[in-house]
Amino acid sequence: QVQVVESGGTSVQEGGSLTLSCTTSGLTFRDHCMGWFRQAPGKVREGVATIDILGTTNYADSVNGRFTISQDNAKNTLYLQMNSLKPDDTAMYYCSATRRRVDCVLAPRRNNAWGQGTQVTVSS
Repeated sequence: QVQVVESGGTSVQEGGSLTLSCTTSGLTFRDHCMGWFRQAPGKVREGVATIDILGTTNYADSVNGRFTISQDNAKNTLYLQMNSLKPDDTAMYYCSATRRRVDCVLAPRRNNAWGQGTQVTVSS
């Protein structure tokens, strides 16, 4: 059974930094495209960053240059380093995994494996 668990969300001040983690089980981590998504209250879920099996990364324009996605294959763990946080970054952050190359995109796919999310709140 595939499990995806996010952690690290908390409340921070504007301009601060935070690192989210996502641990997985039940899947071969290095064979999956991994991604971070977020959903703010009243808004649709949006892609934040993805990293494919070759290590190629892709970022949403809104976070490019501020966020960094990375992974540790030995630990089956995905990370999201977030710097220069803004109130607009406030959202529930979700981790996603897929083996399908066509689903390795900055758009939420129903068939991906999803975690329950971790809340990030940025105050001004």
